[in-house]
Amino acid sequence: MTIALIGADGQLGTELLRVLPRDGVAPLYYPAFDVTRPDLVRAALAGIGPRVVINTAAFHRVDECESRPHLAFRVNALAVRDLAALCRETGAVLVHFSTDYVFDGRKATPYVEDDAPNPLNIYAASKLAGERYLRASGAKYFLVRTCGLFGPAGCREKGRNFVETMLALADKGGPIRVVNDQTVGPTSAAELAVRVAALIATDRYGLYHLTNDGSCTWYEFARQIFRALGREAELVPVTSEEFGAPARRPRFSVLANGKARAIGLPAFSPWAEALEAYLRVTGLKK
Repeated sequence: MTIALIGADGQLGTELLRVLPRDGVAPLYYPAFDVTRPDLVRAALAGIGPRVVINTAAFHRVDECESRPHLAFRVNALAVRDLAALCRETGAVLVHFSTDYVFDGRKATPYVEDDAPNPLNIYAASKLAGERYLRASGAKYFLVRTCGLFGPAGCREKGRNFVETMLALADKGGPIRVVNDQTVGPTSAAELAVRVAALIATDRYGLYHLTNDGSCTWYEFARQIFRALGREAELVPVTSEEFGAPARRPRFSVLANGKARAIGLPAFSPWAEALEAYLRVTGLKK
């Protein structure tokens, strides 16, 4: 099986390269491969002839999306529309990634795939538009929603993942304000990649939620990072209003992995265990 991997040097793409057969993967990198240029995309994929296209490209600087909605929709929605149309033409399967932020956070229990989205910000709206283009395209697809991704490659688009951000702030010294009223399900990029590789080996197409087990607030996530490293840090829990980010976030966006379990995908570890593994792999913890 030939796989075209878009964003192969990103946080998730790097982990997918580790677990997919190396001789069967054609890695594609920005800016040489730009998902917003349909002519370039068509030519590149025609030269590869993939049976599976994995798209990890996204514009996910959430707050910046509020001031750059055209770019958010171009990358997160229109590019997905064009990729899906091309995959429909060629018979390739498209694997695409979305976000827990498509939900409004009013639910008190983990969201399942059939729950109705209601995005609160531009980023989430653009990702939901991409989902809808894909699902209406007629292409065969795996659509994966995930949450709070962290991996050794960091995040090229954002600059850092949450773990790296917390450690960088601690190195600067002083209090670190962290939101304590948004509950999420942090997810290991390494563990997600293993499940995605298992998923694409099936023909069970459709929408899946894939995250590590358990949940926490961002403040609790930060506290666990420093606890696991035995480091002191002056963490200050704040409300979303006190933090004052430009984009609204859902107060609760934990995802349930029930559909993945139903088809027999490997279970995820608890998020705190996944964090320990990440800290050891990166050499942050001996």
